[in-house]
Amino acid sequence: MSQKIRVRFAPSPTGPLHIGGVRTALFNYLFAKKNGGDFVLRIEDTDQNRYVEGAEQYIIDALNWCGIPFDEGPGKEASFGPYRQSERKHLYKQYAEELIQKGKAYYAFDTSEKLTFHRQEHEAKGKTFIYNWHNRFKLDNSLSLSDAEVQTRLANGDDYVVRFYTPQDQKLHLKDEIRGAIEIDTNVLDDKVLFKSDGMPTYHLANIVDDHLMEITHVIRGEEWLPSLSLHQQLYDAFGWKAPNFAHLPLIMKPVGKGKLSKRDGAKLGFPVFPLSWEESLGYREAGYFPEAVINFLALLGWNPGTEQELFSLVELTTSFSLDRVNKSGARFDPDKTKWYNQYYLQGKSDSELAEQFALLLKEKTIDQARGTLSYIEQVVGLIKERATFVKDFWALADYFFIAPTTYAEKGVKKQWKEDTSEIMGQLVALLKNADTFDSEPLEAYVKLWIHDKELSFGKVMPPLRLVLVGDMKGPHIFDIMALLGKEESISRIEKAILTL
Repeated sequence: MSQKIRVRFAPSPTGPLHIGGVRTALFNYLFAKKNGGDFVLRIEDTDQNRYVEGAEQYIIDALNWCGIPFDEGPGKEASFGPYRQSERKHLYKQYAEELIQKGKAYYAFDTSEKLTFHRQEHEAKGKTFIYNWHNRFKLDNSLSLSDAEVQTRLANGDDYVVRFYTPQDQKLHLKDEIRGAIEIDTNVLDDKVLFKSDGMPTYHLANIVDDHLMEITHVIRGEEWLPSLSLHQQLYDAFGWKAPNFAHLPLIMKPVGKGKLSKRDGAKLGFPVFPLSWEESLGYREAGYFPEAVINFLALLGWNPGTEQELFSLVELTTSFSLDRVNKSGARFDPDKTKWYNQYYLQGKSDSELAEQFALLLKEKTIDQARGTLSYIEQVVGLIKERATFVKDFWALADYFFIAPTTYAEKGVKKQWKEDTSEIMGQLVALLKNADTFDSEPLEAYVKLWIHDKELSFGKVMPPLRLVLVGDMKGPHIFDIMALLGKEESISRIEKAILTL
């Protein structure tokens, strides 16, 4: 029986989750769900100096808002827990010691001052200091010291780190699901630190041990971890464990195309780079994006379905997703495209769902009760939503449905309000007062017949009528507006404009 697919998303709680992290989580989720597997959240909090209060909960809330919840993780314990590395720290020391016993790692007692001295000495000669086969037998470690000296140092409680013993003169043959075969010369690698005397592992050791113990079958992570692949593969080999399949996702690039997308790009160009707000930084949720839109545009950053299709539900993404259609090269982030996706998903929402969201915005404004009912708001939404990208756009598109205009667009007045307009509008008021019905279609026929009988041009009636009802030359079909405003309100607005203008 083949092993069950298990993937993990393993962020550090050092701040908010960047949109690139969300994309990594999404690709892990899609891969797991497509293959009937498990999506695990593991919090990599071994670096307590960089731990930020609230960041872990933020990560969980962000995944839930995006609609890609994890199957196992903090708060969803299963047999592979605990899921915070800080709660697993008792595990790692034995593995570091196992590597030392196998001759795959060693104790190093070099002080930070000594290492800084070596670094500076190399820089002065135009070289780079690398702790590896070049110099490890000359430095302060268990390779250059006698066993007795090492035991004395350890017994005295001297500070130490455990370093990986990188072999010399070997070629590593690595495989990446996205990039294919990779060959690395071990002579260019350094002896990375795996464990420190404070009892905490470094990311490299903890990551490998946890992935092994949690039976992770595929490690899908960002391109920035590609340089660590050689060490991670060597650690699996050193322990005699089967390594998972690795896949390194391409970077998300700045809108200009060069360099990795950063928080600064978002601030400069006015778009979010976080799923939810964090301190002063606006999130996609708070900016008015729908989670479906965020997931859809993120999925197509670095992955393509091999077709022209651009719009995918989460179910369709799950069905279509495969690692062999993930690109190697970076994906350019396009803020305008993200808005295009949001507009699409907004148009697909029911008027009642959008009305409920719009009602929350209207609550902040003192709206007359009759015009604040959900059924009225729903009718307004039905008329204006096709011009909107976000729910927050509704007010600018529909304010006149709730508040009568107090001023009129200068340009509109200049162009539409002629000497005889007040008189024509006065006659129109008399006509409207006699209307039997104020439904849009019969009202339109009634007014147009009057215009025809009076031998007026539509230009003399319709544009000024829009101006007085709306306050500007915008809005949907004029008779739809009148039908929704009602007879009394429509007449009141025309009469007020006659007096004002």
